[in-house]
Amino acid sequence: MKTKILESVEKGSLREKIPHFEIGDIVDVHCRIVEGEKTRTQIFSGTVIGRKGRGMNESFTVRRMVGSEGVERIFPLNSPNLIDIRATRSGKTRRAKLYYLRQRVGKGVRLAQRHSSHTVTK
Repeated sequence: MKTKILESVEKGSLREKIPHFEIGDIVDVHCRIVEGEKTRTQIFSGTVIGRKGRGMNESFTVRRMVGSEGVERIFPLNSPNLIDIRATRSGKTRRAKLYYLRQRVGKGVRLAQRHSSHTVTK
């Protein structure tokens, strides 16, 4: 159980508006990359295979296939380097963690589409 002091310190660093996305959704994560003195925005697109933590410690894992290799990145939800998260497609799942997708390749990685109103289309 957290104390009131910790909660008040964390409240200043929390993101005000967290976009709605769920496990199984395909998201575009816009993150800020610093190379020397230059900064640029990089988009990492993939399937959300897990979320964990709460408050300041909340993070989510995004997996995508690059060629024949699977690439996973873990993003802290309240990171200042995270510019935007956009859900492009909603996937139908019955589990909280989709780690079983690591053993699948090709069409087996795709999830059935869920028809819901929270999906943002471009």
